[in-house]
Amino acid sequence: MSASFLVSAGTRATDKPVAESPLKRALHRAFIKRSSEDSESYAFAISEHLRMSGVYWGLSALYLIDGLGDMDRGMIVDFVMSCQHKGGGFGGNVGHDPHMLYTLSAVQILVLFDALDRLEPASVLRYVASMQQPDGSFFGDEWGEVDTRFTYCALCCASLLGRLDTLDVPHAVDYIKSCENFDGGFGCVPGGESHAGQVFTCVGALAIAGALEQCQRDLLGWWLCERQTPGGGLNGRPQKDADVCYSWWVLSSLILLERDCWIDRAALRQFILNAQDEDDGGIADKPGNEPDVFHTFFGIAGLSLLGTDGLQSIDAAHAMPVSVMTRLRSQQQQQQPATRGRGADN
Repeated sequence: MSASFLVSAGTRATDKPVAESPLKRALHRAFIKRSSEDSESYAFAISEHLRMSGVYWGLSALYLIDGLGDMDRGMIVDFVMSCQHKGGGFGGNVGHDPHMLYTLSAVQILVLFDALDRLEPASVLRYVASMQQPDGSFFGDEWGEVDTRFTYCALCCASLLGRLDTLDVPHAVDYIKSCENFDGGFGCVPGGESHAGQVFTCVGALAIAGALEQCQRDLLGWWLCERQTPGGGLNGRPQKDADVCYSWWVLSSLILLERDCWIDRAALRQFILNAQDEDDGGIADKPGNEPDVFHTFFGIAGLSLLGTDGLQSIDAAHAMPVSVMTRLRSQQQQQQPATRGRGADN
């Protein structure tokens, strides 16, 4: 496999594209393409275990900057399917154990490429449903780790396949609520520290479930807006440095909560743009550091949420382009106009 990539529920109307954006689109397209082909690099070696998610990050970034056609669709779809196990789940790479994280990434890639015809949805849904536990939580894999990330993966995956009814959604919502803290944030498990990444997984899952009323919008919105640092970027927890990836985790949550006006959007945009490598392309975690595809995607996704720089719009709950979600829902309505499970349009 020659594709190496590192580490709505809500949508928003975008601003009119600027005439000349400082976003280095051509350089970023070249950076992602180059990263996908350099199988001898150190980055390729250390990202072997998460290749599936890396491919999703790279492809999604390309889609938002109108560059998905740069990649070999057939080769990538074949790679995705080669990572599926008999039980329905997907591993992070060929020969790797199935996991909820990579199962969602696999489904997202197939949706991006309009290739769900290669998939047997029932087998994937059985795998996802088998990970749900009596308390409503989800295991990440057969070894039993519990994390609210996996709840998000389960609900997002089932939603993309149009079958939220295959999961016990009310019980999953109850578990998410049990992970809420006094500050309005959410942790990995009940009692876990509030973290912006976990906040997104919980808010995103609740949005997909149609249960955003479970959030304390003002309290959580205040905690999230306090993640903005003097330099304009966002951090994941108090007293931490800003990181471009939180442009997604924090801003998507604020948008779903309808509190995104509480931050300085222009300052955040400038922070992301300053983290670009203006010579070789790519976006880093912060200005002056080395870029990678993980931060390139989340930086571009953050700009998309801001509605700037002429980017394709992204769905704040499913982390998929809005145009792709529109196509998907239209196809699902045509295929199952009268039998869709409850909540499948979320």
